[in-house]
Amino acid sequence: MILDIARLALFPALMAFAAASDLFTMTIPNRVSLALAAGFLVLALLGGMAPYEILSHVGAGAAVLVAAFACFAMGWVGGGDAKVAAAAALWFGFGDLMDYLLYASLLGGGLTVLLLQFRQWPLPSPFAGQAWLMRLHAKETGIPYGIALAIGALLIYPETDWIKAVDLTHFAIR
Repeated sequence: MILDIARLALFPALMAFAAASDLFTMTIPNRVSLALAAGFLVLALLGGMAPYEILSHVGAGAAVLVAAFACFAMGWVGGGDAKVAAAAALWFGFGDLMDYLLYASLLGGGLTVLLLQFRQWPLPSPFAGQAWLMRLHAKETGIPYGIALAIGALLIYPETDWIKAVDLTHFAIR
């Protein structure tokens, strides 16, 4: 039952934290990506994932890390975004990776358009005292892409083997 609770809660909680952190501070702490990677490894081992499957997931994470850091080097995404995308890919493996990348890309494009439009309007005075909102509104500030990465991940996660492996009989109301 503890393993099932961890499967249900760990990944979504860490991704939600990454999104909130990126929204309010425009950073995603390294500890979030490290916790995602460690959580994957622990749950994969405790859940009985085969070694070749673990290596496949590591390959998916490594592939995204390389691609995401190329995007970081070009100034398209932040370093925290690159790391959290790779950590999410570790959880998804190649089986769910394309769906995740598609959702994250579409959501990221929508977020970018919305923020660019939002930055064209004056910030209403009641909100001017909010440091995080002023940072989000500033035209020279980047896009908190971690929000799109997290929402994309949370949309895909319920369809993954992680959730399909949960024994829901533990959670039945009696």
